Amino acid sequence: MKQKLYAIGEALIDFIPQEKGKRLKDVTGFVRVAGGAPANVAGACAKLGGHAGLITQLGEDAFGDYIVECCEKSGIDTSYILRSADADTALAFVSLAADGNRDFKFYRRSCADLMLSPDHIREEMLKDCGIVHFCSVSLVESPMKHSHEKLIGLARKNKVLISFDPNLRFSLWEDLEVLKQTVWDFIAQADILKLSDEELEFLTGTQTIEHALPQLFCGNVKLILYTMGKDGACAYTRAMKTEVHGIAVEARDTTGAGDGFIGAFLYCLLNDEVTDIEAIGEHRLREYLSFANAYGASIVRKAGALDAMIDRAEFAQFLAQIR
Repeated sequence: MKQKLYAIGEALIDFIPQEKGKRLKDVTGFVRVAGGAPANVAGACAKLGGHAGLITQLGEDAFGDYIVECCEKSGIDTSYILRSADADTALAFVSLAADGNRDFKFYRRSCADLMLSPDHIREEMLKDCGIVHFCSVSLVESPMKHSHEKLIGLARKNKVLISFDPNLRFSLWEDLEVLKQTVWDFIAQADILKLSDEELEFLTGTQTIEHALPQLFCGNVKLILYTMGKDGACAYTRAMKTEVHGIAVEARDTTGAGDGFIGAFLYCLLNDEVTDIEAIGEHRLREYLSFANAYGASIVRKAGALDAMIDRAEFAQFLAQIR
C-alpha cells in the first residue's frame, strides 16, 4: 500500500469514567486516554497496517505530549502535528451508561487545534495521500475550519478521495441550525459520507435512510456508509446497496466504534488502491463493509478511544471468535 490516509481535525484527551451507569455530575473518578475522532480513524488505519497521518495542533503541555506519544505508538505519522504555546490541548469528560453509550462535556474553547492556521496547509502534504478524512467537531467558525476548506480544495485538485463522518456533537454548537447548515455544506464536498442512525433524522428530517438518499447523494457524494450499531451497517452507491448484520458483543465502551468502522473501511480502499469509488463491484463493497463492521464491533469491547484500536493479529483473533 503506497498511499496514505490523512485525517484532519481534533486530537484530545478523553477522561473516561471509572464506573458505569452514572451521570457525568456523579462520576468521581476518571481515566485519561487519547482520543478525538480524526485521531481514532488514523489510528485504526495505521494499526491495521495502513499508512496514516494526522493534521492537527496541540498545546505545549503534558496532555499534548501524551497524545503525540499515543499517536506514535499506534503508528500514526505525526509530522503534521503542530504544537502551540498560546493555547491548550482540548479535553473531554465522558460518562457511560450501563449499555456503554456516552455523555460528553468538552473543554475546547480557543483550544490549540481550533487555532490551526490555513497557512500550515500545503499541497506537499498530499504527495503520497490517497484519502483525506474529516469530521464536524472542528468545523465551528475558527482557523481550523478554514484549514479544512483549504485541504479539501487541494485534495479535490489532486484527485484525492475525500471522506466525511459528521460525528455530531451538539453541545459544541450554540446554534444547531448553524451546525446543520455547516455539515450540509461539507457533505457536498465529500466523495464518501459516513452517517449513523442517530444522526439521520437531525440532518435529513427523516428516520429512514432510503428516504434520505436523494438528499444525501448531493454534490460529489458517491458512497454512503450508514451504521446502525448492533443492527449492522449498509453501503449505498447511486447504483447499488449492500448490507451486513450486526455482531453481538458485550459493549464496554462505544467510544471510537464508529471511528474504527470508517478507519477500517478506508484502510480497505487504500489497501486495494481504489481510486474510483463507482467502479467498486457489489461483492467487493460488501467485503469492505463486513470488514469495517466487524472492526467497529471489536472496538466496543475495550475502554478508551485511540488505545482501543486493535492490530491485524488481534483483529484476526476476534474474527475467529465470532465465526
